[in-house]
Amino acid sequence: MKHKSIILGTGPAGLTAAVYLARANMEPLVIEGPEPGGQLTLTTEVENFPGFPDGIMGPELMDNMKKQAERFGATFKRGWVTDVEVESRPFKLQVDGLGELETETLIISTGASAKLLGIPGEKENMGKGVSTCATCDGFFFRGKKVVIIGGGDSAMEEATFLTKFANEVQVIHRRDELRASKIMQERAKGNDKVTWALNKTPVEMVSDGMKITGVKVKDNESGEEELIETDGIFVAIGHNPNTEFLKGKLDMDDKGYILVDPGTTNTNIPGVFACGDVQDQKYRQAITAAGTGCMAAMDSERFLEGEATVDWSQNLS
Repeated sequence: MKHKSIILGTGPAGLTAAVYLARANMEPLVIEGPEPGGQLTLTTEVENFPGFPDGIMGPELMDNMKKQAERFGATFKRGWVTDVEVESRPFKLQVDGLGELETETLIISTGASAKLLGIPGEKENMGKGVSTCATCDGFFFRGKKVVIIGGGDSAMEEATFLTKFANEVQVIHRRDELRASKIMQERAKGNDKVTWALNKTPVEMVSDGMKITGVKVKDNESGEEELIETDGIFVAIGHNPNTEFLKGKLDMDDKGYILVDPGTTNTNIPGVFACGDVQDQKYRQAITAAGTGCMAAMDSERFLEGEATVDWSQNLS
């Protein structure tokens, strides 16, 4: 069966695109991956999404978005996309469990996954004191002691941001030198609330069964282990866009983020659009992802109506 539009991914971007396309009678098919709802399903309470003055649980917010899209006629199917053919329309998708699908337009909202350390206590305490987003969760640690794990620009930025809330922010890095740019290092080092635990490798995140209480680290010189007590752990070692299956198909940057025309969600392939964290490595917020999901839906609809005004000869490179 050929579809007018297929959406890959069910985070805030994909679900918002589904709502808009469904309301436009486009009957979109949404392919859910192995983690429906995206990164927000790993978040407990969301307090910065407009319209919820008392906050809302991340999984509940995603479930509400899905129900809203279904109400207007969006269809959801579980599957894993293994290959995409975008050389000509209709585009062809190979999906485990669903076979071959055809679509006139394709919206990619597969998101980005935070890199994790892979140590004991990390995944099971996600949302219970372990976070990958200081902007999302920093508020919950007002007056507390937290640690940041990482040594790059994002770690320094998040460490500085967390000093607005926490009494102490300790940076743990496995090397004795930071990878962050000089200006970002100076900004963090100039903050009295930031302390340092360098040349130490995290080996375990410790909890009392309800919340995080500390992180166990190994000194890389002596080999000795110690427990750093903390109320929260922020892992800031980067993100990986979920675009492995698209390599060689679309224009991407050196990190694998899909390139789009500024101010649009247009990729270098006419009829293929990208929204959410898969093309945004700067903001990475639910509300910005939702905004680009709306844009992708409108770009897709106008493309099918022949109203696209993009000069497609100016491909990104």
